Amino acid sequence: MSRFIARRLLLAIPIILGVSLVVFATVKIMPGDPVAALLGPHATPQSRAALYARYGLNKTVPLQYVAWLLHAIRGDLGDSISRGTTVLPIVRSALGNTLILTLAASVISLVGGVALAVLAAFGPARFGRRLASFLGIFSVSMPQYSLGVVLIVVFSAHLHWAPAGGMRDIINGGKLWQHLVLPSIAAAAIPMGIIARMFSAALLETQSEDWVDNLRSRGLSRRRMLFHFVRGSAASLLTIAGLQIGYLLGGVIYVEVVFAWPGLGSLIYDSISKRDLPVIQAGVLISALAFVLVNIAVDVSRAALDPRLRKAATGE
Repeated sequence: MSRFIARRLLLAIPIILGVSLVVFATVKIMPGDPVAALLGPHATPQSRAALYARYGLNKTVPLQYVAWLLHAIRGDLGDSISRGTTVLPIVRSALGNTLILTLAASVISLVGGVALAVLAAFGPARFGRRLASFLGIFSVSMPQYSLGVVLIVVFSAHLHWAPAGGMRDIINGGKLWQHLVLPSIAAAAIPMGIIARMFSAALLETQSEDWVDNLRSRGLSRRRMLFHFVRGSAASLLTIAGLQIGYLLGGVIYVEVVFAWPGLGSLIYDSISKRDLPVIQAGVLISALAFVLVNIAVDVSRAALDPRLRKAATGE
């Protein structure tokens, strides 16, 4: 198993380097000048040159990338142009808030997706199966920002059941979980629909395998049969859920902006408007790294569940 983990980590190195190059190049081709945006149109050439030299923007682009990558490997993500502080504490705080939202949305999407998949594949009635299929398709088709606005209008503006935004309300004494309910539901909608549709297909495919006939011949109850179906499709569920968790880590920017959640997505969005290149680069890079690490964890978990995958990958 250790050989399999080492192989996966080694394969992740060129992926991470490629991601860092794409992130740096994408940020560099963005229109606008961050120094001009910070100093304004009336800044002197001397002050602009000093700021260019401070942030290393007076070097060639390849040298800027090499310097940025070497500093990032050491944990130095640079200084924020608009905030005047180091980037790492800013990104670390925002990442922690995003992880809270991602964890809550992952639980909702996983539990809801599995429930819809089981209902769609083994529902007791045709109406229940159609309802589960409809809910799965609807959650995938509904944009996150549109669903977020609908949730705010219905449950915050009219029913007053939950706060409209933010993470904490010091004045009214709102608790964290109250602020977390609506954005986690909005973030979980699309992953829940994808999990429901793909896992229901995996459950139906499992029914055609040979070992299912052996279980049926033993006269097991419907509940026991369902348990074995879900356990037989656990590897597929793990892959689907892992991909969706990785998606949530980097794809909740619209939810965070709509609900004013102070996470990594909101930080990147705000930094784009301010042309704060170091913060944008650090935020996107960390999101990509989180996605890669989640995929490695999923591969390792699948290999632990199915030794055939481990043998195929390492040649053991």
